[in-house]
Amino acid sequence: MEAIDPAPRPPGSDSGEEERDPFLIALGERVRSLRARKGMTRRVLAHESRVSERHLANLELGLGNASILVLRQVAQALGCALAELLGDETAASPEWLFIRDLLRNRSEEDLGRARQALARLFGDARENTGSGRIALIGLRGAGKSTLGHMLADELDVPFVEINREVERVAGCSLAEIHNLLGPSAYRRYERRALEEALQNHAEAVIATPGGIVSDAGTFNLLLAGCFTVWLQASPEEHMQRVIAQGDLRPMAGNAEAMEDLKRILAGRAAFYGKADLSFNTTGKSVTESFAQLCDLLEHRSGPQQTLFRRSKSYAS
Repeated sequence: MEAIDPAPRPPGSDSGEEERDPFLIALGERVRSLRARKGMTRRVLAHESRVSERHLANLELGLGNASILVLRQVAQALGCALAELLGDETAASPEWLFIRDLLRNRSEEDLGRARQALARLFGDARENTGSGRIALIGLRGAGKSTLGHMLADELDVPFVEINREVERVAGCSLAEIHNLLGPSAYRRYERRALEEALQNHAEAVIATPGGIVSDAGTFNLLLAGCFTVWLQASPEEHMQRVIAQGDLRPMAGNAEAMEDLKRILAGRAAFYGKADLSFNTTGKSVTESFAQLCDLLEHRSGPQQTLFRRSKSYAS
């Protein structure tokens, strides 16, 4: 098999240092560093990766705009993950690499235990005390706001809706945040709103945005600070409930809205599944869902039991 020698750089690309892209410069430095760590000459790397030595030289100088396939071949020859070439922070130090190697090929159950052990080690683990917060997670239309309000009233604790807190923190509406500032700004406000909610409320029912699982750090904070419940529903019921609330945006100009919804749910299911408890509201009325949810929470071991015992003692 012939060594790959991608198309030459466009005219004028040899003209000066200022034309080198910072990302490509950093990429070239990582390739050079990894090659040095492996004790490989450029000629050996060219042979092992089946990429021409000339192109490797350009790549290491930050001049070669390599295709993803070429980078994959170089990574395989260097015995590292493609992400390591691209600047994954877990490849930034020996300790990161050692930890990553320990976790490689472990089951989801093993990884979950490792995450909890690290949380305990660094003081982020949930304290199983007599108080507690209950956080409801899931897609829009699952019943987080409706059931959350009812649950908070039943337990006589504050109800916190993170999206309303985001608007308070940002000083503008969600639409304005997304349209003017973008999703990255929204995630920053979301993290700040959650931090403030956890700091201000030792006991509360918290309704979270459906996309809170999109940021691993924010979601990990939620898992550590609350007893979490995934409110599930079929994609069809999710859609029907959102439309019944008067929001037609899911259908606007999108004939494949249902397929999009199913893909989003499938993509988030593994993260939602990290919740302490799952409860399916499909085919149930609000009254039925609330009664069954309360029964599950009351009899499931955890800090939330204290809230139910206290509310019953007040009632009696």
